[in-house]
Amino acid sequence: MRLPFFLAKRFVAAESLGETLPVAAALHRKGLRVTLDQLGEYISDPELATSSRDAYIELIRDLANSAEGIDCNISIKMSMLGQKIDESFCLDNLHQLLCVAKENDAFVRLDMEGSDVTESTLSIFERVHPEYPNNVGIVLQAYLRRTSEDVTRMCELNARVRICKGAYKEPASVAYQNMNDIRDRFIEQTETLISRGRYPGIATHDDILIRQTKEFVRANDIPAEKFEFQMLYGIRPNTQISIASEGYNMRVYIPFGPMWLPYFSRRLRERKENVFFVLMNMFRR
Repeated sequence: MRLPFFLAKRFVAAESLGETLPVAAALHRKGLRVTLDQLGEYISDPELATSSRDAYIELIRDLANSAEGIDCNISIKMSMLGQKIDESFCLDNLHQLLCVAKENDAFVRLDMEGSDVTESTLSIFERVHPEYPNNVGIVLQAYLRRTSEDVTRMCELNARVRICKGAYKEPASVAYQNMNDIRDRFIEQTETLISRGRYPGIATHDDILIRQTKEFVRANDIPAEKFEFQMLYGIRPNTQISIASEGYNMRVYIPFGPMWLPYFSRRLRERKENVFFVLMNMFRR
C-alpha cells in the first residue's frame, strides 16, 4: 500500500492527522483557509459508524486544541455516520458530533453523495440546522436537475451552502450531462447563493466559472467577504494562492486518512471525466 499512497500523495495530505496538520498549517501561512476531510464512506456496520463518529469528534477537539492556528473546519459524509443503516441512527450520531462542534466553535460541512441519498441528506440537515445554525453547512451539486430548487430551499433556511459541479455518475433523467448545461446551472445557482445566501462556498477549479463569479460580484458591488472560493488539495495550488492574493477568501479541502484508496478508486470508476480531471491536474498549476 505504500507505493500507491506515494502516487496519491499529490491529492491526499497523509494517512494520519499528525502528518496532516503541518500540511494544513503550511497552507494557512500562505493565506489559505482549510477544511479537513477524513476519508471514508458507505459504512454498513453500526459499530464502524459509531467509531467514525468518535473519530470525527476527536478530530474536532484536536483541531480546537491545535497550536497551528488552522480553521476548526471539517467535512463529513453522512454515510460515514450510518445513513445507509438507519436515518435515525445517523441523525443521533450527527447530533453528538455537532454538540461537540458547537462547544468548540467548529464548523461541519455535510458532504453530498449520490442522488439516491440527496433528499435524505437534505432532510437530515434541515433537522439539525435550527439547533446548530453556525456549526453546520451543506453541499449541493449543480448538475442535478433538482438543485436550483434546493438552492432556493437552502436560502430560505439561511443555510451555508457549498456549490460544486458534482462528481458521481448519474442518469440523464436526474442530472445534466452536457458540460455547457452544467456550467450554466452552476453560475445561475452561484449568483443566487451569493445574492441571497449566507456565505456560500463556490467550489470549482474551472477557469470559466471562476471568471464569471468574479465578474458577477464586481458588476454588483458585492464584497469579497460575502463568499469564498474552494478547491481541493493538490489541484492548482498556484491558482489557489493567486486567487487569495486578489483579496478573495480561498479554502482548500484537505483529504487525509487510511481510507484514501476506496475514495480514489470509487471516483475513478464512476465517471471517465474524473480520470481526465485527475490526469489534467497532475501538471496544472
